Formats: sequence, C-alpha cells, structure tokens
Amino acid sequence: MGTTRKTITVTDQQDEWIKAQIKAGGFTNDSEYVRDLIRRDQARNTEIEAVRAELIKGEASGDPQPFDAARFKRDMITKHAKKAR
Repeated sequence: MGTTRKTITVTDQQDEWIKAQIKAGGFTNDSEYVRDLIRRDQARNTEIEAVRAELIKGEASGDPQPFDAARFKRDMITKHAKKAR
C-alpha cells in the first residue's frame, strides 16, 4: 500500500491532546494517531451506511403492521424456555 505525505495544522489545544494520547501509550507518533482516527471514521461511516440501507429497505417493505408486545413476549418466553431445558 502506497503512502502520501500530508501536512496538517492543528490548534495548540489539539496538539496537546495528541501528545497526551501518545504519552498514554496508545500511539507511537502523531501520524499513527491521525491514521487511527481516519480508520475509525471510515468504520463508523460504513456502519451508518449499513443502517441507512436497512432503513430504506424497511420503508420499502410496505405499510407498518400492528405489533402486539404482550404476544411477542409470550412467544419469546415459550421459544427460549424450551431451549433452556
């Protein structure tokens, strides 16, 4: 995997934060910390897109159906009580 050198500007407060993260032992240098932030942001965006896709799928599945919470609870107790024995 190739790399590209970037120059970024951070505030003094942000710089102190980064240094504290490195000092705490979580990272060995500034670049490692920034790359970790990018990876976590990418993962978060992937999760958000998956949720969006499921919401769209749900909306497209038709009109909502009534939900009987008491029946659902009874069914789950019955179903899982059999497995527990």
